[in-house]
Amino acid sequence: MAVLLGCSLALSAARAQQPESRPAFRVKYIADGAVYLEGGSGGGLAVGQKLVVKRSGTTAPRSGSGEVQASRIIAQLEVVSVAETSAVCEARSLNAPLRVGDMATLVIEEGQPQAQLGGMGTSRKYPQLIAFSAGDPLDEEAREAVPRPQLPEVNRRHGRVGVEYSALAGRNGSSMANRQVGLVARMEMTRIGGSYWNFTGYWRGRLNSRSSGPGTATLNDLLNRTYHLSLNYSNPMSHWVAGVGRLFVPWASSLSTIDGGYLGRRMGQVATLGVFAGTTPDPTSWNYNPNRRIGGTFVNLEGGSFEALRFTSTTGVAISTIGSRPERKFAFFENGLFYKRFVSVYHTLEADGPRDITVGTQTTHSSPGVSRSYLTFRVQPVSRLTLDLSHNYFRDLPTFDPRLVGTGLLDNLLFQGFSGGARLDLPLKISVYSSVGRSSRTGDIRHSWNQLYGITLGEIWGTGIRTDLRYSKFDSSFGRGDYRALSLSRRFGEALRWEVQTGFQNFISPLAAQTHGQFVNTSMDWFLGQHFFLEGGYTWQRGDQQNYDQWFMVLGRRF
Repeated sequence: MAVLLGCSLALSAARAQQPESRPAFRVKYIADGAVYLEGGSGGGLAVGQKLVVKRSGTTAPRSGSGEVQASRIIAQLEVVSVAETSAVCEARSLNAPLRVGDMATLVIEEGQPQAQLGGMGTSRKYPQLIAFSAGDPLDEEAREAVPRPQLPEVNRRHGRVGVEYSALAGRNGSSMANRQVGLVARMEMTRIGGSYWNFTGYWRGRLNSRSSGPGTATLNDLLNRTYHLSLNYSNPMSHWVAGVGRLFVPWASSLSTIDGGYLGRRMGQVATLGVFAGTTPDPTSWNYNPNRRIGGTFVNLEGGSFEALRFTSTTGVAISTIGSRPERKFAFFENGLFYKRFVSVYHTLEADGPRDITVGTQTTHSSPGVSRSYLTFRVQPVSRLTLDLSHNYFRDLPTFDPRLVGTGLLDNLLFQGFSGGARLDLPLKISVYSSVGRSSRTGDIRHSWNQLYGITLGEIWGTGIRTDLRYSKFDSSFGRGDYRALSLSRRFGEALRWEVQTGFQNFISPLAAQTHGQFVNTSMDWFLGQHFFLEGGYTWQRGDQQNYDQWFMVLGRRF
């Protein structure tokens, strides 16, 4: 009995003399507050454990009798993710920069359980080891758990909202007069709240108006209908896509702008099936009618890569009405083939079914046929040169608003037949472009030539003013005329931007009475500090049909 008691006391004394053992783990990588350690769950680490990093330094004792080497705490770490052979820690406090090769040890209250695990020795049983040829899944899981910075497009919110006041006064005997208060909004909100909803675009509308004289739409009123503002949903992990607002149907932009929406469902990786409905507010549309309603369905096929060959093909059917009266039943096709930035082929076509056309008291029957076709082939052999060949066809007379001829927004609608164009980017920020075509509509008494010439100066004589000058002459069965347009713009840093556009146009067409006019349209955009902006503008319009001066001012907040 005495012998057993003596042995027990000897073992207790031996254990008491053993130094405290705490596992240490080497720092192997440091990135953005995350510290990677050599050692994981196989070494006894677990999520939530705390470690300290110490480093030897030179200190002087208080007695001043000499210097001794002592360790000081550099950082305190907490384990946030663990794999078999590695762990990720978050640095809770730093007294000096960490280095690769520093040793991290468990704090005292958590070191004892690890020492007990280490004391199990060879009595502990281990599972069979498995080697992975493509990386350790546990290590990959640990890397996935590391906090990553948010993508820049997630919850990005930029935009501005302002209140507009405008006034219009008739000139040269015109009785036009108008004052109105409106709202202006420009939005760029992507991945709202971390979702896949986006709200982008520009909108300008009136809240109330007081007017006298004829209520004809002005040039600014027409331009406001060409802007887009939409809320859309596009989730790469979902089969559904949707959009609502003033927008293009993404897979059928040839249908022009609609005030309405679309809903689509992806069928696999290639196909999208969808529906759309809305009204047609855009005065630059080839068959513009503000009272038209349109709805239809489509299927789109697309594939390939932007870095190589890519294709898109849309087929659909639609019906349109004017008010409650049926107008057209038609099929539409939109196809594109693209190879990098080198070659692109794009074709859009609309084909009408049989329909009755009523003009006044007379009704005529229209047979099925192609009502609209546009084909363009573009090649860019070098980065500074672009060549294109196009063919344009209309079965019926286009109904765009002719007052926009001088703005350049109708260039693709002012001719029929074949045309060829080129654009050349020269040194010193100079670009020249041209398009020449020959009208060949069946029934024309004679063929006619359509011409467009233009030059863009990125900067005039070091002043920072950008200039675009163009001249166009057109002659077809639905209209003839010419226009000249000049555009100037200048940006003063990031706070102020100024722009002016002027033009002269002559347009003779069975669509409307002869239109001869000239205009000057100028605007200024000024950022007032970090959160506010001021916008103003003036329009001078003289012509056969409209003579007026108009100005506007917008004051609002940006974010």
